[in-house]
Amino acid sequence: MQKIVKQNDTLIVPDNPTIPFIEGDGIGKEITSSVKRIIDKAVEKAFGGEKKIEWMEVLAGEKAYNQAGSWLPQETMDAFREYLVGIKGPLTTPVGEGIRSLNVALRQELDLYVCLRPVRWFKGVTTPLLEPEKVNVTIFRENTEDIYAGIEWAAGTPELQKVLKFLKEEMGVAKIRFPETTSIGVKPVSVEGTERLVRAAIQYAVEHKLPSVTLVHKGNIMKFTEGGFKKWGYALAEREFPNETFTENKFNKIKTEKGLEAAVSAYNEAVESGKVFIKDVIADAFLQNTLLKPEEYSVIATLNLNGDYISDQLAAMVGGIGIAPGANINYNTGHAIFEATHGTAPDIAGKNKANPCSMLLSGVMMLEYMGWNKAGELITSALETLFEKGIATSDLTRFMKNGQAKSTLEFSEEVILQIEQSIS
Repeated sequence: MQKIVKQNDTLIVPDNPTIPFIEGDGIGKEITSSVKRIIDKAVEKAFGGEKKIEWMEVLAGEKAYNQAGSWLPQETMDAFREYLVGIKGPLTTPVGEGIRSLNVALRQELDLYVCLRPVRWFKGVTTPLLEPEKVNVTIFRENTEDIYAGIEWAAGTPELQKVLKFLKEEMGVAKIRFPETTSIGVKPVSVEGTERLVRAAIQYAVEHKLPSVTLVHKGNIMKFTEGGFKKWGYALAEREFPNETFTENKFNKIKTEKGLEAAVSAYNEAVESGKVFIKDVIADAFLQNTLLKPEEYSVIATLNLNGDYISDQLAAMVGGIGIAPGANINYNTGHAIFEATHGTAPDIAGKNKANPCSMLLSGVMMLEYMGWNKAGELITSALETLFEKGIATSDLTRFMKNGQAKSTLEFSEEVILQIEQSIS
């Protein structure tokens, strides 16, 4: 078994890397098998058989519970830790028992601090927008802090009473309106967590020559957490990327000291020289703006809860979560898990109706992360061709004017055929 390793800030990928995968629950079995076949065909076509993935199944979710008595066996965590890069289907989160969320557990255990969600439109896919082609956004969602840290206490418990007593007697908090029926959660947001997330977003924008990074926050209300995120994000940009960026903070400073004309001139000069503009926006205004003027945003850096809302809204704007890929990455250690961003869809499980594109496009992200871009491009090109022809699974074709609905297996075969017929 050949392992992907990180050496001197560089990912070293052998020709035959072992990739751990989690099949997933519900529709996971159907889409994962299809995704593996399509990726294998793309790699074979792109590299003429010189490269090949060795797939290694690891267990999580219902399958793991049934076979190993654990929702997330230690062996699975060890495999992702050892082999660095993996992919997973959708997982069931146990209700009333076990861990809070399997996905959150994987992210926190491996410190996968970036949830990376690129959102783009495919021609032929019906959307609620008049001009969906204007949506081309990459979201960097902080993955380990905020309320997803899971620090909370239930109403009526002794633990909650201790927290209330401390808040009232030690901290002077008097704004809890109904203390007897209140549950309380804690929202940790750190300088370090903010900086590594914003650093990754800026580096991505610089490397891909994108015009802006927008810090999305609710700092007008949560002044020390989300407000801190904004403040620390700007400080990081100005300290570590002075030659690559121009910040809204700097624009406002010039405007105050020298006037609007001087600030606009400095901004135009920065843009013309290829600098990335670092700006910020309140979360609720951002959600409105993305509908009215989505072309103004290219890279988003935001906290965990905001990122959850934003990712799904932007996905809906280009046709739905069924074509929304995602990855969880630690750029420092190299660890990355690519995943289907939707749920297990138990209502259609086993019916050969599931759309494999979210996991498949996450597989494209995985190939790009590995440096196997040529294989990823073959898959993306195949999807572009099929969607433009109206060929997709029923969740997409039901909105297409001349859609041709295909089963999971039929659609996968269509993708493979397109790859085979492509000119390498």
